[in-house]
Amino acid sequence: MSGWQLFLDSFWPIVWGGVSGTIPLALASFAIGLVLALGTALMRLSKNRVVSGIARFYISVIRGTPLLVQLFVIFYGLPSVGLVIDPWPSAIIAFSLNVGGYGAEVIRAAILSVPKGQWEAGYTIGMSHATTLRRVILPQAARVSVPPLSNTFISLVKDTSLASLILVTELFRVSQEIAAFSQEFMLLYLEAALIYWLFCLVLSSGQGVLEKRLDRYVAH
Repeated sequence: MSGWQLFLDSFWPIVWGGVSGTIPLALASFAIGLVLALGTALMRLSKNRVVSGIARFYISVIRGTPLLVQLFVIFYGLPSVGLVIDPWPSAIIAFSLNVGGYGAEVIRAAILSVPKGQWEAGYTIGMSHATTLRRVILPQAARVSVPPLSNTFISLVKDTSLASLILVTELFRVSQEIAAFSQEFMLLYLEAALIYWLFCLVLSSGQGVLEKRLDRYVAH
């Protein structure tokens, strides 16, 4: 089989590996990670030193250790203490924790970027602290945080390739299997890189649309 024919024959199986594996894994991890990030950001902003300290410690651990090590600790390390987790849940847990750590600082900075007058405006019309945060501050902070969080998601899509090391079937693992069978490693890995790039182009376009939709929440 010629290299071009192999490229064509393997293109859709690798794309399907991304659609059925990479994208769902990234979406699930990012959604859970955002919840963790928001909770951690609010804890980080708390005036309670214990609560704030816990958030600081979590962020420090996540940002100070490699994602691959975090993934291996969960999948290969936890069984040594009697906790066995399947590949997919292990990957989701590791990626979610990672997104939570990095996203927390993004969201915290976005909340702090909202003018203090917005808080005062909410209190003036009788809103509680929680209501002001939910209905006034977070919508404006969301617009500010979209670009960095979008970059985090795009990075996550690429980082899911690490899940192939714990036997998760996704885009890169499919390309590895085809490369091992055909012995055309350079061709298949370049093809995988091309498909990752195409996915990221689509996601970048979606980022622009989301930014425009959230622009109405910005305080001018």
